[in-house]
Amino acid sequence: MSEKSIVVKGAREHNLKNIDVEIPRDKLVVITGLSGSGKSSLAFDTIYAEGRRRYVESLSSYARMFLGQVEKPDVDSIDGLSPAISIDQKTTSQNPRSTVGTVTEIYDYLRLLYARIGIPHCPICGRAIEQQSIDQIVGKVLEFEEGTKIQILSPILRGKKGEHVKILDKARKDGYVRVRVDGEIISLDEEIKLEKNKKHNIEIVIDRLVVKKSIRSRLADSIETSSALSDGLTIVNVIGDKDYLFSQKYSCPVHGISIDDLSPRMFSFNNPFGACPKCTGLGVFMKIDEPLVVPDETKSIRQGGIKASGWAMEGSTIAAMYMEALAKKYDFSLDTPVGDLPKDVMNKVLYGTGGEKLTIIRKSEYGVGTYETPFEGIINNLERRFRETKSAWIKEEIEAFMSAIPCDECGGRRLSKESLSVTVGGLNISEFCYFSIEKAIDFLDNLELSERDKKISELIIKEIKSRLNFLKSVGLTYLTLSRSSGTLSGGESQRIRLATQIGSSLMGVLYILDEPSIGLHQRDNDKLIGTLKHLRDLGNTVIVVEHDEDTMFGQYRNCSRTR
Repeated sequence: MSEKSIVVKGAREHNLKNIDVEIPRDKLVVITGLSGSGKSSLAFDTIYAEGRRRYVESLSSYARMFLGQVEKPDVDSIDGLSPAISIDQKTTSQNPRSTVGTVTEIYDYLRLLYARIGIPHCPICGRAIEQQSIDQIVGKVLEFEEGTKIQILSPILRGKKGEHVKILDKARKDGYVRVRVDGEIISLDEEIKLEKNKKHNIEIVIDRLVVKKSIRSRLADSIETSSALSDGLTIVNVIGDKDYLFSQKYSCPVHGISIDDLSPRMFSFNNPFGACPKCTGLGVFMKIDEPLVVPDETKSIRQGGIKASGWAMEGSTIAAMYMEALAKKYDFSLDTPVGDLPKDVMNKVLYGTGGEKLTIIRKSEYGVGTYETPFEGIINNLERRFRETKSAWIKEEIEAFMSAIPCDECGGRRLSKESLSVTVGGLNISEFCYFSIEKAIDFLDNLELSERDKKISELIIKEIKSRLNFLKSVGLTYLTLSRSSGTLSGGESQRIRLATQIGSSLMGVLYILDEPSIGLHQRDNDKLIGTLKHLRDLGNTVIVVEHDEDTMFGQYRNCSRTR
């Protein structure tokens, strides 16, 4: 046996008939053949499965507990195996929070870039916001109505898991009397136990005051103390009302809007500190879609012109009782086509009577009874039931009448207005992510920065451009970083993983790919072949299951040829 070969003997997985095969190592090898001939059985179910099994068995017994049992493939022996990585078409994440940017980790570097050299702006007027002095903060507080009761809080901990015993003990030893933990004022004399696996906010109560001109000196001292404890941040809480966050670093002089210190988590739509508070970072809402509830306007309500879960008109249903009461109250016929009913009538049917009561006639085997009640509307009813139900079956049934619509707070951009107000080169992070890969590379190539910002961002931008170029090398220049990973085809998902592996620059690895050319335009085939060859030239063995002729013979051709 050659040391530069992978030797398989007696492979019998699935439809393989006890075959022997020798595959050269450190080469680009294509396995091809008719459908059902055993290509994938050899590559994935035999070679990769055995490589994975051997790797798992090399781990400790504790680690194997979490990975589960790996079955040995039906093969006599395989010699010359390297650590194996499978890049197939079945790994696309369906998580709605997963995007091309997060999958490739480019978004992580973008968050770091915006946190380090981003320029914050006022979300209202758009002007660049600057640091606030203590005098400016005092002036803002004294603008509150005289007699307003306030308390000065120092946010010493924001959104971190743990019990934080040491932090609380230090506050107690420093002589402070109260803290606000997750919105609740607690005396430090009490024993405070926090859940270890839950994120907590802890703010020290520095002072309690009533707003009047004579408190200026004391207010300034309290704000200075608060800022010293929390690195420039102060919360002024109007007792019984709301909080006002002030920063000695960033604040709009006109609208008084303050922004926290820029940090990577501020630009994450998977973190409460960066996500849009309304859609929690999803960018969309699932809402009842009226055209799905009213699919055929030529039919009457009685004929089924309105279709919705729980609103069938057959028999003496509650739905029928409500519809008959509506028809009597607002003088319309249940036999009139839905499209011919007045608009205000349809609004009452779909969105409710707004508190006006209907007289419901209820017939049963015990007789006839009446009662009065307002009607919430079919669409409002469906949305309420969807929120409140714990039944997966009912949720699934109602989802048939729902569509995803962009969040009206963030416009589908997932982030809070404060996060979207921070720019680099005139673009916020969401606008950059809506660029195609090609435009994103061009933007970074032409980005003009100050000497200070260049030094800070040099390595970050280099890493972002490197990963963008890997995506370009596998023919994915048309994708955007904001594209949901659940919308990617199998071929696109596989090529993204391939680009990630190029970036890892591993050597001595066995890569196994499943038809990476699927969905790829012919003009980009050469880019893909060049990428596979580059992976091989790093010192890896690349096995590709493929039908494409260019891939089969590409390693022998000039990859820069013109078609």
